[in-house]
Amino acid sequence: MKQPNQSSRRKFLRNGLSAAVAGTAIAQTACSTENEKPSAQAPYINFNDSYHWKMVTTWPPNFPILGEGCNKFAQWVKEMSGGRMEITVYGGGELVPSLEVFDAVSNGAIELGHGAAYYWAGKIPAAQFFATVPFGMNAPQMNAWLVAGGGTELWQETYAPYNLLPFPGGNTGMQMGGWFNKEINSAEDINGLKMRIPGIGGKVFSRAGGTSVLVAGGEIYTNLERGVIDATEWIGPFHDYQMGFYNVAQYYYYPGWHEPGTALELFANKDKFEGLPSDLQAILRTCSERLNLWTLSQSEVMNSLYAHKLKTEENVEFRPFPTEVLDIFRKYSEEIVNDMTAADTASKKAYTSYKKFQDQFNEYAIYNEKIYYSSFQPNI
Repeated sequence: MKQPNQSSRRKFLRNGLSAAVAGTAIAQTACSTENEKPSAQAPYINFNDSYHWKMVTTWPPNFPILGEGCNKFAQWVKEMSGGRMEITVYGGGELVPSLEVFDAVSNGAIELGHGAAYYWAGKIPAAQFFATVPFGMNAPQMNAWLVAGGGTELWQETYAPYNLLPFPGGNTGMQMGGWFNKEINSAEDINGLKMRIPGIGGKVFSRAGGTSVLVAGGEIYTNLERGVIDATEWIGPFHDYQMGFYNVAQYYYYPGWHEPGTALELFANKDKFEGLPSDLQAILRTCSERLNLWTLSQSEVMNSLYAHKLKTEENVEFRPFPTEVLDIFRKYSEEIVNDMTAADTASKKAYTSYKKFQDQFNEYAIYNEKIYYSSFQPNI
């Protein structure tokens, strides 16, 4: 028997897949009720069509883990789509400034963005609750809320007026409390201290008597070295090591009360996303889920390795914040969040869902994680 050539085989498979997709669509339509109709009809799948999108990020080009994950996301999309969809990734400042990523995707100039929701606090105060809250949920809890607890649906509702569709796009894990050139033995030691710390955490630090200073990432080291600031937080041991902070600060404090599990975001221009064929929409969703898992996993691995490296090779002194100081930070954090939710309806709605899930999780944790770490992990 004559064997079909490569072109014929490809045509046969393509036609077969098209028929299967069409059959599935007919079956789904036949089984749908009036209340289950999709919100938007995806275009017909044409396997000859190709799509070239751009992604802009808030991270420097090829930034370890965070920017690296965006590059991997683009690679996964290309592989899963058989080359039909290609995404070019631009670091902050390469195509648009880092803090203009939101607007560039919102107005449709760019198709995709990646960053952290608290960067848009000035535009959408409620966005901060989809990133992190001082003394809030850790990474597994954030993922549970966003993926299965209704958080993403609420997030999408919050971004809808801006024509954006957000998805969980990674997590840094629990961060460190920061690098200090002064010992923190009591709440009084915060008075007059200048620290680079943004977001809600920065407001808490200022209310506790310090001064929150906004400093670009590339300027932190020099400012800390010259005494322009007395302390800084960044991310965790891996990224902090890359920045060389151990050369200019004496004490490394923990825990990262201000960012216990910072969620990152991938967001698409909603109109352009809905204009894609259904299979490419599914591929983007699936790759965002993979990115979410990869980023957290990579962060946990590298932070544990570099925490050991900082202690054993650089002789960094890891110090816990005194309980008195953490209590003060917690008190002011609650006050600030209450002020936010009282002043903004969207913030109240987001935080009500967030806090309800956190309380539910904490109630359950006393039967497993809390007792496990306190009783069965002697080295923790």
